[in-house]
Amino acid sequence: MGKIRVMSGKEVCAVLERYGFAEVRRRGSHIVMQRVDDDRSTTTVPVPDHKEVKTGTLRSIVRQSGVPRSEFES
Repeated sequence: MGKIRVMSGKEVCAVLERYGFAEVRRRGSHIVMQRVDDDRSTTTVPVPDHKEVKTGTLRSIVRQSGVPRSEFES
């Protein structure tokens, strides 16, 4: 496993969009991304719209979204 790189909230959203997520709402400094899965369940991931998303927050986004960690590594 490589090291997770520092990314902005917009960059994280761009990666999530490639995996079927769409922005459903935005409030304050957070963007809520959501994807409808094959079994009609939804996966919802909040993303802070900051210049630099902290590493622990980014790991949590990776875990919640199910997107491969390699997409967020340098």
